[in-house]
Amino acid sequence: MVLRTSRLKRALGAVTAAALVAFVGACGSSNSSDTASGGNVTLEFAQWWGAELPSGEFDKIINDFTAQNPNIHIKLLSAPYASTKQQLITGAASKTLPDVVGLDGAWVNDFAKQGAIADMSKLMSDSSYDASQLASQVQVKGKTYMIPVVNFVYPLFVNKDLLAKAGVATVPATRTEFLDAAKKISATGGDVKGWALPLDTAVPNGIQNDVMSWLWASGGSMLKDGKPDLTSAQVKSTVNYVKSLNDAGVIAPGSLTMKEQDKVEKFTNGQVGMMIDSLAHINLIKKNKPDLKFEVAALPAEDGYTGKRGIPYASWGIGISNSTKHKAEAFKFVSYLMSKETNAKLSTIANGFPGNKNATPDFSNSDPMFKTAFDIYQQGYPANEFVGLPKSEDLMRTFDEQLQLVLTGKSTVDEALNKSQQSWSSVIE
Repeated sequence: MVLRTSRLKRALGAVTAAALVAFVGACGSSNSSDTASGGNVTLEFAQWWGAELPSGEFDKIINDFTAQNPNIHIKLLSAPYASTKQQLITGAASKTLPDVVGLDGAWVNDFAKQGAIADMSKLMSDSSYDASQLASQVQVKGKTYMIPVVNFVYPLFVNKDLLAKAGVATVPATRTEFLDAAKKISATGGDVKGWALPLDTAVPNGIQNDVMSWLWASGGSMLKDGKPDLTSAQVKSTVNYVKSLNDAGVIAPGSLTMKEQDKVEKFTNGQVGMMIDSLAHINLIKKNKPDLKFEVAALPAEDGYTGKRGIPYASWGIGISNSTKHKAEAFKFVSYLMSKETNAKLSTIANGFPGNKNATPDFSNSDPMFKTAFDIYQQGYPANEFVGLPKSEDLMRTFDEQLQLVLTGKSTVDEALNKSQQSWSSVIE
């Protein structure tokens, strides 16, 4: 999937052959859970989270639920992200999903259309659940199919030494200030540039994280009534702004084939003064470059904008199989994970932000920048309009291809947006 914020540790995760076989077997064995004697229920929960959390920590959270609900047993099916994705895609097509599933927003639309995952709006209503406590919900045609449990956000990263060297006293808060800072950083000489823009079409998530983020930071939208709205004044302003950065020569070379990891490497090596990136890369950057002085900040907005700023995010989402015979018990488990106390605990050990907007992670043992980013997150709102769209990666790739034509002088902004609008309209019904 293209939402990569929550995947920082996926490359580090590994699973034994035995564990993977067990996971595959469990997912394919049944489309409903076993019911033990005495009315006890066993719910299978397939996800990649356990593979990314400190050993044993997720089990503690699950055991606490079982202690409170002794008639409901949770059977964890944990595997790395890529394995989980493949098995759930197969299970959705064959209607053999486990009872509860970890979800990536890119899968939701297809799973919902296949009838593989349950309408959680109804489950919330049936259980009189207070949905106002949720920071966000992922919907298809007005019905909720995924609840983000932990969010991983993409703020602005700035190299403090490069800003100081360039004579920039404060972190840019507006587009004009950002362009000015990027010009001054680029003028310091050498191979240093103000900003990095990864646009590799093989992995086109740069459109989501590094381009549309400028739109969302100013309260804009690429959709109108659920339909593409790429020719709007706000989207045009966003693309024109990215073009202005390119025309000013402040973007690191190699953008057209640059991937997210390349961007992070350039920032870590001091070759880029600013980037939009996953918060969870803080620890990675500090490990690889302990002496690098950097900080995180809100994404710059359009000049004069005073509203709340959207911040890109990806999530550990959760859904319920439409085939399970135990939807009520499954939603009880979901409610537990989304409770204020449990959600805060899970977010803390994951170095992410809660899906329950009343929950607060414990930052006492984490880098102070996580607290700074959490304040930014609370002052704004999580924004990622690609979540829940059909074929979201293809949509990004189409937009990416058109943007590349703009940046190489082979197309105008209007032409590129019109073509993207036509292409998207054929995908988003």
